[in-house]
Amino acid sequence: MAKPERGLGRGLDALFSVEESIDEKLVAEIEMKLIRPRKNQPRKNFDPERLQELAESIKERGVLQPILLRPREKGYEIVAGERRWRASKMAGLKMIPALVREMSDAEVAEISLIENLQRDDLSIIEEALAYKNMIEEFDYRQDVLSQKIGKSRVHISNTMRLLSLPQEVISLLENKQLTPGHARALLRLDSDSAQIKAARRIAEGKLSVRKAEQIIRFDQKEARPAQNNTAEEMDLQERLQKHLGSKVEIKRRRQGGSIEITYYDHEDLERILEIMGLK
Repeated sequence: MAKPERGLGRGLDALFSVEESIDEKLVAEIEMKLIRPRKNQPRKNFDPERLQELAESIKERGVLQPILLRPREKGYEIVAGERRWRASKMAGLKMIPALVREMSDAEVAEISLIENLQRDDLSIIEEALAYKNMIEEFDYRQDVLSQKIGKSRVHISNTMRLLSLPQEVISLLENKQLTPGHARALLRLDSDSAQIKAARRIAEGKLSVRKAEQIIRFDQKEARPAQNNTAEEMDLQERLQKHLGSKVEIKRRRQGGSIEITYYDHEDLERILEIMGLK
């Protein structure tokens, strides 16, 4: 299957011609007090220490890269560069260099998401919420979003599935007591209570992802009704779950049997079909 075009995933340079990107005449000095952050900015958390470090750098060298703004009523809205704007405020700047362009809400959402993804500035939950917002607010299909931002549809779908975890588990993930690998493993458990119980154990024991997967497999077996599956069938079931990223059950009957694959929603089903080579 051919890889999707990267679209705006090539970066912010895709918005401007080469001449524009180096033409200082297009950079304006904008009053800090006229600028406001975007309400639906994907990034919600800013590390205070890193902001202070950037503020000290700005005091010494100034703002080396203009921020990107669009005109709004009584001022401007940040499209890209909120961290530089925040650090500039901390540094006591009254003006900041900026590129100002008219853009649609969808373009602004795409650019803001891409900037953060390229700089690894988003937590996995912030990333998942950004994808969800793009799909719900701008009616994007996952394959369209994939082309826009240069991420695979499978990655987008798997990331969004983390939002189905209980809030307590999401909080542990946001506080870095769990990793995305831990969270994906927890999705194999059927109930919120089982996921919370396993997440607490992983966080308290500071378990590796591999160890977490082992206890989750054990919890699955404990919760599963007794079946006459052979060791080979159980091993195949585990391998299918790991390959598809979804719960899989092999059910034996007197003659033959069935394989049951659980999916989260229609987009998740599309993801599974793509992995199976059926799309």
